[in-house]
Amino acid sequence: MTPDEGLRLDAVEISLGTRRLLTLDRLVPPGQTLSVMGPSGSGKSTLFALIAGFLDPAFTATGRALLNGRDLTGLPPERRRVGLLFQDALLYPHMSVGGNLLFGLSAQVTGRSRRRAAAEAMLERVGLPGHLDRDPATLSGGQAARVALARTLLADPEALLLDEPFSRLDTDLRQTVRQLVFDLVAERQIPALLVTHDRADAEAAGGPIVDLGAGATS
Repeated sequence: MTPDEGLRLDAVEISLGTRRLLTLDRLVPPGQTLSVMGPSGSGKSTLFALIAGFLDPAFTATGRALLNGRDLTGLPPERRRVGLLFQDALLYPHMSVGGNLLFGLSAQVTGRSRRRAAAEAMLERVGLPGHLDRDPATLSGGQAARVALARTLLADPEALLLDEPFSRLDTDLRQTVRQLVFDLVAERQIPALLVTHDRADAEAAGGPIVDLGAGATS
């Protein structure tokens, strides 16, 4: 790994008015997941928004977020090459599963047959072969979460931000889907940041944990 690789949070400090919410100075190497825990209002989601590029102007931030040496500060969200996964799958209901995937697929993959093949291969990788023509409304919660993950990865992100993406799944699905996510982070060698209230999710990620509520790290 070169010094520029990964997601670097360089002396990041976020405040709301005169209240400092968090300070963080961390490097998340390729293939690792940094978990950020804490109660509501501790700054978890604000950190997520800062890296993604949609920080509410009510907050002030200093420091920098760098991704593989690129300073993300000031870049519009679409140029940051950061993939996002949320609590809800947020699939487009007027599109098929395949339509959702092709919408997210990097424009660098050209040609109808190549693009379809790429979408089918990603569905296979997340355990949903043959689902390309399915209506999103017919998917279970776990299937929808896998499609959302597939769509995000098809955009070829350089980092992944995870905002409580497993919280709406039941226990069995939660374990299966989160293992798939962390396996793909390691397989693709991209840095990831997980925002969560759940200690089990953070521990399953296998990387360092920052607990904003306790003021401790592990």
